[in-house]
Amino acid sequence: MNKAEASKRIDQLRQELNRHNRLYYVDAAPVISDHEYDLLYKELQQLETGNPELVTPDSPTQRVGGEPLKEFRNVKHLQPMMSLDNTYNFDELREFDKRVRKLLPDEAIEYVLEPKVDGCSISIRYEDGTMTIGATRGDGTTGDDITANLRTIKAIPLSLHPTLHHSHTPSLHLLEVRGEAYLPIEGFKKLNAQREKDGEELFANPRNATAGSLKQLDSRIVAKRPLGAVFYAVGAHEGIELPTQADALRSLKELGFPTPQMWWLCKDIDEVMARADELQKKESDLPYEIDGAVVKVNRFDQWKQLGTTAKAPRYAIAYKYSHEQARTKLNAITVQVGRTGTLTPVAELEPVFLAGSTISRATLHNEEEIKRKDIRIGDTVIIEKAGEVIPAVVGVVLENRPKDARPFDFVKHIHNKCPSCGGPIRRDPEFVAWRCENISCPMQLKRTLEHYASRGAMDVENLGEVLINQLVDKELVKDIADLYSLKVEQLAELDRMAEKSATNVVTALEESKHRDLWRVIHGLGILHVGEGAARKLADHFQSLEQLEKASVEELQRAQDVGPVMAQSIFDFFRNAKNMAVLKKLHEAGVRPQRPEVRSQRSEGSPFTGKTVVITGTLSKFSREQAQEELRKRGAKVTDSVSKKTDFLVVGEDAGSKLAKAEKLGVKILNESEFLEKLGGT
Repeated sequence: MNKAEASKRIDQLRQELNRHNRLYYVDAAPVISDHEYDLLYKELQQLETGNPELVTPDSPTQRVGGEPLKEFRNVKHLQPMMSLDNTYNFDELREFDKRVRKLLPDEAIEYVLEPKVDGCSISIRYEDGTMTIGATRGDGTTGDDITANLRTIKAIPLSLHPTLHHSHTPSLHLLEVRGEAYLPIEGFKKLNAQREKDGEELFANPRNATAGSLKQLDSRIVAKRPLGAVFYAVGAHEGIELPTQADALRSLKELGFPTPQMWWLCKDIDEVMARADELQKKESDLPYEIDGAVVKVNRFDQWKQLGTTAKAPRYAIAYKYSHEQARTKLNAITVQVGRTGTLTPVAELEPVFLAGSTISRATLHNEEEIKRKDIRIGDTVIIEKAGEVIPAVVGVVLENRPKDARPFDFVKHIHNKCPSCGGPIRRDPEFVAWRCENISCPMQLKRTLEHYASRGAMDVENLGEVLINQLVDKELVKDIADLYSLKVEQLAELDRMAEKSATNVVTALEESKHRDLWRVIHGLGILHVGEGAARKLADHFQSLEQLEKASVEELQRAQDVGPVMAQSIFDFFRNAKNMAVLKKLHEAGVRPQRPEVRSQRSEGSPFTGKTVVITGTLSKFSREQAQEELRKRGAKVTDSVSKKTDFLVVGEDAGSKLAKAEKLGVKILNESEFLEKLGGT
């Protein structure tokens, strides 16, 4: 294929892929399978690789992310992004309607009602049809330039290919669009399920996961997240006439933007309330979480007449859906430290009865959530049980705010150090959170010890939560290495302990000194290193000493270790307190078993190099034990059945995996057949 032919084919492929992106993300009517799409994408990728001078910024292949940034630069919005006033009941919606009609006497008023997507506000600027700048909302006037991150979201067009038939379309020189980036509910569940499997910290909710993703300086990480976007407003624009909000929504969709799946043009406030009820009933049909509806006056000329207050427009209001709620006073904000060192702000409340229980504390999630909701000590706050279980602060009653209430400065409040150990902290953009970097920090020590002793790590029997709490509270253990200096006499004096149970704990600890290397790596609780990553690091480096000495570049040579994980591992082994703990572990006699020692059983095993899934209950092994025996024999153990699965091991009460394996023709082993292939273990 010559250059001219390559150029022509590249243009055809780009148009075809852009068309399919629109059909999938905007029209929700895909006409080809994911596999067929991937074939087109790979063909384009190969042609561009062979003809790099033909690559353009708006090519579908340019969504993979680039080199990490050192920091985000500020960008000013061409038109401000104002926040909305909130209301929680229909009486307040009627008051809003009365205010609008008072300012616009004798005029016909129509409203548009849209879902209030619980995501992160974004603004994107297009110049002559090409995406040039993408930004966060920031303070409404200036935001962070996250163009590289937004380019990775397939739902966002990199260039506009309008289907509008209006004469003004070719002269669309400038368009500033507003919307929400979000993590789809199903994508959030899968992301957290994988993180839980890997032993990593879970995201609190889809919005926090989205915020953490957009704050990443490395857009390659963002490209791996299944983020979506929905657009509902236009800022500055030249070359397009939009007299109403309804026109704006229709035009955005025609220009290739995903818009709300459900929105209504309402003739009056009564219809608004009816549609708000209808939307709430259809909430589960949407791919993203919503926390209410947004009500906007339809005509833009009336927007200008209504104007704005200092903070919010008078032509729009957010109607927040509420479950059972209560109002109470926020007396203080305290900060807790979790196992991975995450500093979590907690609202200390005047006790209030809500949904069957008395609530005195509620999570505030993180620093950004406090800023976003402008929560201040002394405020009267609105709380509800998120998912009917976890108490959360959802809003502030501004009219009750004390005159001396000041914005909460998270970092100043904790004096820029860990509130437990006084050690250094750093900001983690992944979770929009601050972390303590000291693994021996008392507040996180209890959870750290639980993780270290857990079945998925060092597997220390009889070392549970109750005993660990006593060990830390009585200062018998100040880090994981101190576990190995415990004496039977010390343990026997603790509550619910006797000489026999104390002896069992000491014996279990002694046995754990020679666990597999991956268990030690996982047990250390290194940020971003779950069980799967620990196994691959052990296989690659073969010893803890080699892992400790590895550079960031060397770490990234290990399978599935990216720049974020590599930096986290590198930093962990260069923290002075962590180094001291590792030295104590070595002095205590902890000698991890090298991978080649435990892999001897794999020689000649029928499971070597095979992919195996286990379902149901086995009588001889727990599922974890069976999986470990398979790994020792060189098998790859997974949780789901696919065409790549070689064996499905079936125990009692097998589930849907058995039916799927039979359909795919996967070899099925009952427990006796499994034991025979293991070698009679």
